[in-house]
Amino acid sequence: MQLNNPFLESLGVELVSWVDGEAEFRMPIQARHLNRQGMLHGGLVATLLDAACGYAGLHASEHEEEVHGVTVMLNISYLSAAREGTVIANGTVTRSGYSLYFAQGTLTSSQGELLATAQGTFKRR
Repeated sequence: MQLNNPFLESLGVELVSWVDGEAEFRMPIQARHLNRQGMLHGGLVATLLDAACGYAGLHASEHEEEVHGVTVMLNISYLSAAREGTVIANGTVTRSGYSLYFAQGTLTSSQGELLATAQGTFKRR
């Protein structure tokens, strides 16, 4: 699946699933993703959740023009640390208007451990 996002691609993030109202990303944890304590960096956790929630509201069908948006607000709850393996970010639209939409997201380990959650507001451009 085409990601078309140079920043996420540079981190090794893969877009696994993207349908109207939902998006899923995966990323194998590498040494460059860790903070000084050897844990997945909090900024990267936020990036993955922002991408999953944001993309969830921007899906266009194959014959439609790409839809873009910006994050208006994003709240993250950090619940557990990851040090290795693969993380999975899922985003789901919970409510959508003409230009604004609301989404929630989860970041889990490949073993199913909940690492972080997010709620955000996004604006289509």
